[in-house]
Amino acid sequence: MNSFNKRAALRIAGVSVVLALIASPVAWYVAQKNAEDATVALAIEESRRLLYHFNVGKLNDPHEKEDASKAADALTGGLFDIAEIYDANGNKLAVAMTSEGVTVEAALPEHVRPRNKAASFESLRLADKRWILRVFVPLSENAEEAAIQPTGYFEGVRVVPDWQRNQMLANALGAALMVSLASLLCGGAIYPVVVHLSADNMRKAREVLDSHLSMMEALGRAIGKRDSDTGAHNFRVAWIASRIAERLGLRDGPMQSLIAGSFLHDIGKIAVPDAILHKPGELDAAEQIIMHEHVTQGEEIVTGIGWLDEAKAIVASHHEKWDGTGYPRQLSGEAIPLAARIFAVADVFDALCSRRPYKEAMTFEAAMSILEKDAGSHFDPKVMAAFQPISREIYDCLASASDEDAKRKLEAVVRQYFGF
Repeated sequence: MNSFNKRAALRIAGVSVVLALIASPVAWYVAQKNAEDATVALAIEESRRLLYHFNVGKLNDPHEKEDASKAADALTGGLFDIAEIYDANGNKLAVAMTSEGVTVEAALPEHVRPRNKAASFESLRLADKRWILRVFVPLSENAEEAAIQPTGYFEGVRVVPDWQRNQMLANALGAALMVSLASLLCGGAIYPVVVHLSADNMRKAREVLDSHLSMMEALGRAIGKRDSDTGAHNFRVAWIASRIAERLGLRDGPMQSLIAGSFLHDIGKIAVPDAILHKPGELDAAEQIIMHEHVTQGEEIVTGIGWLDEAKAIVASHHEKWDGTGYPRQLSGEAIPLAARIFAVADVFDALCSRRPYKEAMTFEAAMSILEKDAGSHFDPKVMAAFQPISREIYDCLASASDEDAKRKLEAVVRQYFGF
């Protein structure tokens, strides 16, 4: 499993567990509430049926108390442990209790005469942990009139037995477990879809990136060939710059920008006339001005072109100097982008150590003598301090390296930092 798949698996698993932890208590509560409501609904319906059977709530009934007593007796011992029937004025007509009803009656909180014209209930927990359901049912000669003008009401108290509580808890637990399992299964089902879409997206991103890098390499080679070079200089300086940047802690986006900028640093030379670019002798003052314009020309080329825009810091500032005597903006110190300060060291070191048509390669000692002398004037001392410990290793690696070797070294860095 690669690092992305592992991260995706962990994140999906984490989200699934969180959803399960959130949804399970909700499912538990809803299932228990539904079971409670179903119990109450059954109690209300059955009590209302029996009360009507015994004519309880009928106006001007001479046998009102007798009928209420019969109904109360019928309702206790089954659905209810206490059954109380009241007339419209709140006078108690009848009461019946089971032995358990007797034990809980004193513990029940007092209440005023219900004024609701619809059946209602209370769910109570006593101090001894017993669970009580108390229902209030308005009475009349028929259900429609009870909702308009009750002629009395029935109060029923049920001590929920252990078997029913256990059943409700089991049902609630089952619902919670089902929701939890569903959350985890959804996470498991989503994972391969995410991995597939991510792999497809990464493949397309690699294709785009590969085309960008190929174009960058083509531009680098074109620049190198215009400047009497095979293009290997771009591979070498980009690799050297990446080694220095690693010691300075650059990663990810900043490293990608450094590599792209190092490769395309002289892209502005495309606009410099051949007569000046390939002049065998020294340039006069006017020609120097034109040559210096390759920096601003290069900045204009890369600005606003998406992926090329990342190279702008180096293209625009690779001839600036730490002491402010460089060009084109005479930036100094940390006003010069870090990538450009890193590149300046890599560029000069490679230029000194490489053979060109107009010069021989310098020895390592001679090249380093020049760089160390210019630390604090041309070069950032901090960048030089990072470069010095690895400078000999870099020199030895590139001294005997062919153009293809230099290309392979940079390709390894590209694979590392561009996600290949």
